[in-house]
Parts: sequence; C-alpha cells; structure tokens
Amino acid sequence: MTTVHSQPRVAPAPPAPGRSPVGPVLALLWGGAAAVVALWWYDTGSVVGAAGWLTGAGRIAGLLGGYACAVLVGLMARVPLLERRIGTDRVTRWHAMAGRYTICLLVAHVVLILLGYAAQDGSSVVHETLTVVLDYPEMLKATAGTVVLFAVGIVSARAVRRRVTYEFWYYVHLLTYAAVFLTFGHQLALGSDFVGSRPAQAAWYALYLGVAALVLWFRILAPVRLNLRHRPRVESVHREAPGVYSVVVRGRRLDEMGARPGQFLRWRFLAEGLRWTSTPYSLSAPPRPDLLRITVKALGDHSAAVATLRPGTRVWAEGPYGALTADRRSAHRSLLIAGGVGVTPLRALFETLPGDVTLLYRARTAEDLALGGELESVARWRGAKVLYALNGPHGRRPDLSARSLREAVPDLDAHDVYLCGPHGFAQDLYGELRAAGVPDSRIHHESFEL
Repeated sequence: MTTVHSQPRVAPAPPAPGRSPVGPVLALLWGGAAAVVALWWYDTGSVVGAAGWLTGAGRIAGLLGGYACAVLVGLMARVPLLERRIGTDRVTRWHAMAGRYTICLLVAHVVLILLGYAAQDGSSVVHETLTVVLDYPEMLKATAGTVVLFAVGIVSARAVRRRVTYEFWYYVHLLTYAAVFLTFGHQLALGSDFVGSRPAQAAWYALYLGVAALVLWFRILAPVRLNLRHRPRVESVHREAPGVYSVVVRGRRLDEMGARPGQFLRWRFLAEGLRWTSTPYSLSAPPRPDLLRITVKALGDHSAAVATLRPGTRVWAEGPYGALTADRRSAHRSLLIAGGVGVTPLRALFETLPGDVTLLYRARTAEDLALGGELESVARWRGAKVLYALNGPHGRRPDLSARSLREAVPDLDAHDVYLCGPHGFAQDLYGELRAAGVPDSRIHHESFEL
C-alpha cells in the first residue's frame, strides 16, 4: 500500500442528514397487506368443507397477489423519496423480494382456486381450468398477463439473468406493466370481495391509479422535463485505463438537477447501438454547473460502445438516484474502499467529503488504476490519504483482512466506511470490516445485483 499526503483544504459540508424513511415505508407496505387480509375477513362468513377452505385460501392469495403487483410496480417507479433517501440498492432488493412474493402468491391463487372450484363442481381440474379460462369474464386477458409475469420471474431469477444480456433482461422486465394491466380487470369482475362493494372497488382503483400516476410522473414526465430543460450532450471521451473511459457531458444549468457526489444517473446515448438501452453509471467527479462526468469500464456491449461516442451526441438522462452520499456520514473520519471501476462514485466523494478521509483503491496492477492521477492530486490539496492494494508477484492478492485493515487505518471502528466494487469484493470486505469492529450502521454500500 502506498500513502500520499498533502496540505489540508476544507471540503464543503453536506446537508444535515434527515431521519431515514425506511421504517415508515415498510410499515405502510405491511399495513396495506394487513388491510387486504382484513377485507377478506370482513367479507367472508363461515368456511365449510374442503372446497370452501381451498377457495378461501385462493381468494386470500389472489388479494395479496393483486396488492403485491401494485407494490411491485410502485417500487419500479423511481420515486425520489425511495431512490435518494432509502437507497436504490435497498429499493432494488425490496423489488426483487416483492417479485418473488408475487409469483408465489399467483401460483398459490391459481392452484387453490382451481382445486376449490373443481371440488365444488365435482369435476376434474383440467375441465375446470378450461371452463374458467374460456368462459369466465376477463380471464383470457388475466391468463395472458399471468403467463407474462411468470416469464418475467423466470428471466429475473439470478441463474437465468447471469446468462442473458442486460438489454434482454431490461426489456422483458418492462413487460411487467403490461402484465399488471392485463390481470387487473378480472380482479374486480370475479373477485367476490369486490363484486357489489363500492368502497372496496374504490380503494382498489385508488391503489392502482396511484401507482400508475407515480410511474407516469417519475418515469416519463420528469425525465422528459429534465432533458428538455438541460439538453445534455457528449462533450468529450477520454481513456483512463485499459478498457476504462470517461465521458464528459455538457448541458444547461446542470447544477439545478440536484446531482450530488456518490449518486448515479441512468444514461441513454442517442447513438447507433446505444439508443435503446438505459444504463446506470455513477458520477466520477463532483457535478459542475455545465458539466457532468461518468467513467465506464467495458464489461458488455453497451459499456464497450461508450468509448466510440462522438462529441455532440445527444444524451437522455434520468435521475439523479442513489443514497451513497455525504448524508450517510456520521463520524469525522471516513474510509472509502474502491474495487476496480467502483472507484467512480468514490472519486467524487473523495473530493467533497468533509473531515479526515482515506481512500483504499484495490486493482490488479498499477496500469488498472483509473483516475489515479486525480486521486493523488485531490489527496495533496486536502491532506487526505490514498492507499493502493495491488497484486504482488505472480498475481498474489493483497491482504485485505480485518487485521490488515486495522493496521492500515488506525481507529478503523471510528470511521464511516463507503464501499463500492464488484459484488463478491464488496461482500468479502463487508465481512472483514465487521470483523474489524466497524458497526453495520457505518458501512455504506450500494449494490445493484438482484
């Protein structure tokens, strides 16, 4: 590890952090689920016989599945309260969990309802299935929507997603909106808890229309407004390291976007081969009134094509998102740990975080140290430290154990730690930091692997 010292300079102080809305938001979500079960309880008399129990269980699963669909779409709406105050990584995990709950509930609903109807009519499950799908109102659309949801669930499974391109996964995932639309009608047409109950129908319409309004505003209208107002375009592209390029974006009054060091935006470059994909990239320098910069490592077709962008290329941006900002800081001293291209958001934080700051940068070789010159320059003017963890002879990995971290950073347990890098790297470092005595509340990390 190499250390660089310099003269101190005061970095700008961040806004005072507010109280996290995680608790209230979770209470609201689980409260909604409880209200759905209460609706079934209120509308259900005595349950008699196997058919009654099967049908009743299927109704509960259907109600909760319908509610979970609304939650699933709401978590996709990129609401700033969730994305910036709670954190995109946590919202992403909630969305993945809601997706798993939704699929399980839909399977339970379909199976239990068909078994219950078959037992009630004294017919086979196959005959009952054909009758329900072909003869009941809204069921053909609901069946199509359910098939689409199952397809989305399969593609989103970790084992499958690793084998498909990001673009394929992204566009299949968007079919969730169509699936929810197709399944909505049969809920009100056939759900015994809604038929004849105006208050229940009104509440369900309010739930779904409210979620649709969030999607319309934050995923469509807000990005349109942002891009018409700021008109971002590619200013220049620079090589930083093997396979790593920085893209400088120029626009009008970009400081009014509210982007902060540590955050990211979703970028769509309106160039051949790139215009149909929106990809998240972190800011790799503090935002300026007329310039933003991202730094991208060629890990796939999209990121590799970024190096070929020409000045003047129009950009469609959405955001800013993410909560890996100075708001999370609770101590006077901070340690930033970057793995590979994970240095990009930490480079911006390294320049702006107040207090004593140390950056630990993990890379294979010195040639792979993207933005290394900038980091050393920042370290000199603000009196910070840069530590490099590079492979030794014959590719031997550096020691990043709890003991080594404590030796490199005195009073490590009194630091806030910002961690960014590949998923496996971040998991390993998290375990070592906890073993070194750093409280969980002071380890700040965003991961976007579902």
